Amino acid sequence: MLRGIVEGTATATVRHPSMKGWKLLIVQPVDVDGRPDGDPLLAIDSLGAGHGNEVVISNDGKSTREMVGDNTSPMRWAVIGLID
Repeated sequence: MLRGIVEGTATATVRHPSMKGWKLLIVQPVDVDGRPDGDPLLAIDSLGAGHGNEVVISNDGKSTREMVGDNTSPMRWAVIGLID
């Protein structure tokens, strides 16, 4: 799990069928001091996070594939929490 800040959304004209209907967010992982920690990641969101929100993301690909209901999904990252 990582803490991150939502930088924006991503759109795609062609998606894997498992990603249809899911909101895709660009999330910048941050360290404990709030500084960027690595490259931005693409994560699916079911919690309604928006630009500037602090979130918790998970890279548990198996759980993400269970969320989308497709074991062949290429998605690995998912928003699993919103930080107040």
